[in-house]
Amino acid sequence: MSTLISKTRSNALLRASFSAELDFRAFVSLLASYQSHRMISLQVFYEGNVQGIGFRWSVRHVAKGFDVTGWVRNLLDGRVELQVNGEEDEVRAFLEAVAESELRAHIRKQTENKLEKPLTARGFEIRHD
Repeated sequence: MSTLISKTRSNALLRASFSAELDFRAFVSLLASYQSHRMISLQVFYEGNVQGIGFRWSVRHVAKGFDVTGWVRNLLDGRVELQVNGEEDEVRAFLEAVAESELRAHIRKQTENKLEKPLTARGFEIRHD
């Protein structure tokens, strides 16, 4: 009888261990999915010959191909500021598309900052302030 109880406990422990392993795998999969869909907000400054060439209009045009929200504006010091919000993969792809567009010849430097507070915007617009 004690052998039967011992065998039953061993089987239960084995099933519990297997179940925990599956739960861990599901957790890791869910975590990876969550990380790829994590929302981020970034502020990006572009320096170079970035004003008076249609830079903002071009950035807004590129943004139409991505699921991002935000805005772009000229700064008094000659730079262009962009703020963008979306899933991290989508934001990164959008910024890469801007960097690989015809604008690349005008960009001398790009500086990126992560915004702690999520950007609240609808669509993607050119700001004039």
